[in-house]
Amino acid sequence: MTTPDLAPPRTVVGVVAVWIAAAVAAVLVGILAPAEDRAMWMPVALGGCLILAFAIQLALGRVRGFIERVAVSVLGALFVMGFIGIGFGLASLVGA
Repeated sequence: MTTPDLAPPRTVVGVVAVWIAAAVAAVLVGILAPAEDRAMWMPVALGGCLILAFAIQLALGRVRGFIERVAVSVLGALFVMGFIGIGFGLASLVGA
């Protein structure tokens, strides 16, 4: 029998941390990768965000809502990286 948490820890911090890491990774890919290789490196960075999401959620040690927290983390990272990737794509069109 498990005992309920009296004051459950904030799980939003782990989700937002993955989103911030996704933004940093997308900006680094956009700056460091050549324009023709950005589409190849973005999924690699998203895979790193997936591993980071699993690591953060496992480190929190909470079972309840694990799948939902990982899914929200990765889906948010996908949107963040997508918007930044669109920005870099539009910037390369304007610069061409």
